[in-house]
Amino acid sequence: MKNPYVIIEKPIHSERSLAKSEKEGEKQYEFKVSIKANKKEIKKAVEDAFNVHVLSVNTIRVKGKPKRVRYKQGWRSDWKKAFVKLREGESIKLI
Repeated sequence: MKNPYVIIEKPIHSERSLAKSEKEGEKQYEFKVSIKANKKEIKKAVEDAFNVHVLSVNTIRVKGKPKRVRYKQGWRSDWKKAFVKLREGESIKLI
């Protein structure tokens, strides 16, 4: 198995994601994860890294945006976002 900190790149702190994580009942967190990771690897990595029980994992691939510097156009890299739902009563303390 891969190191959990290689699979989980960073948590996503946005207004919407923080509202989902603070909601009572089933808490949902968002993470930027490795683009090659599958749902089983993400579930195992979150459970090992934060010592919680994961109910479900949903993922989406986010396409990179076009960026331009003067007359040269490039693209940001594609990345994967994981939505992790925890068991009731558990939470992850994110700084």
